[in-house]
Amino acid sequence: MKTPITEMLGIDVPILAFTHCRDVVAAVTRAGGMGVLGAVAHSPEQLEIDLAWIEAEVGDLPYGVDLIVPAKYAGSDGGGYTLDDIRSLIPAAHIEFVNDILRRYDVPTLNAGEGGGILSGRSGGDGAVPFSANQAGPLLEIALAHRPSLVVNALGPPPSHMIERVKEEGRLIGALAGKAQHAQRHVNVGVDIIIAQGAEAGGHTGEVGSMVLIPEIVDAVAPVPVLGAGGIGRGRQMAAAMALGAAGVWCGSVWLTTEEAETHPTVKRKFLEATSSDTVRSRSRTGKPARQLRTAWTDEWDDPTHPQPLGMPMQPILVGEALQRIDRAALRPGSGAEQLTNYFVGQIVGTMNTTKTAAQVVYDMIDEFIEAVQSLGHQLES
Repeated sequence: MKTPITEMLGIDVPILAFTHCRDVVAAVTRAGGMGVLGAVAHSPEQLEIDLAWIEAEVGDLPYGVDLIVPAKYAGSDGGGYTLDDIRSLIPAAHIEFVNDILRRYDVPTLNAGEGGGILSGRSGGDGAVPFSANQAGPLLEIALAHRPSLVVNALGPPPSHMIERVKEEGRLIGALAGKAQHAQRHVNVGVDIIIAQGAEAGGHTGEVGSMVLIPEIVDAVAPVPVLGAGGIGRGRQMAAAMALGAAGVWCGSVWLTTEEAETHPTVKRKFLEATSSDTVRSRSRTGKPARQLRTAWTDEWDDPTHPQPLGMPMQPILVGEALQRIDRAALRPGSGAEQLTNYFVGQIVGTMNTTKTAAQVVYDMIDEFIEAVQSLGHQLES
């Protein structure tokens, strides 16, 4: 296939796979697309290990790295804020509410020595504020010491220092956008690729659906290439996104039930059984609206009689250890932790009901894309 994205990135098919699993990155890249490693969960040491492993697996094929650096919030620019400073801002009522959830659902405490990992909201060993420039800075430098072709910021416009460093190293930079004006701001600061992410998407997402959003952003930022994202996991959806003007697609949720995925086994089972109606946009994990599987966890936080989620980064600091305790205990069938455990996922989860290899997902998408395009062509001929 030949689109502005395949030519810009040097890939065979315009499918980019956002994933926290290095095995999926390598599998999709070898299948002709581009794997993009979500690095927010990584320590600097683990990112070094994973990027070296990916490069050994994919050879000279291109891949990407995704970071999360929001533009503004308490501690996002370093600003002298420490974890203890931000913890002191958390209301006692919220701490008690989290403890009450854990008591009512009989979630056991962690064993000695367990802890760390920012993806569930914990800070990791370096004491950096979650989702901050201080936390992302070392990860960016490690990424640029390797050879990813693309660096993406997943939450707002990339900070100027991030753009400058990526450009200095001769790499491309991308950013996600949920509104046309957001995309225009990204382009104005030097972003090379826009990911137009509709409300159907998993993780942090806005309120505008892909059918409306993609052409709005394509028109707003032309000729900068746009990837369609949100509700895309099959070839017909890929064809629809490209008919709306996208030069390719950015997929995240669809990899969570692949054979290579490191998804929590209980959560993977829930995904395989879920319908497209079983997700909800909730601030309960990160403090910003993020689509995830609806479970007892999101229901507790959505109850108007309960404390409402705090903003980022207070919410991930508040709930980090609780989420780890839940995941640790969720393997026990019938447990309260099993009821609570969830993860980010988009509405495409309703068709993620069969476990496949990541490469097979790519091949199936391309086959269905070709069938959809040919079907449209036949309709024009008749």
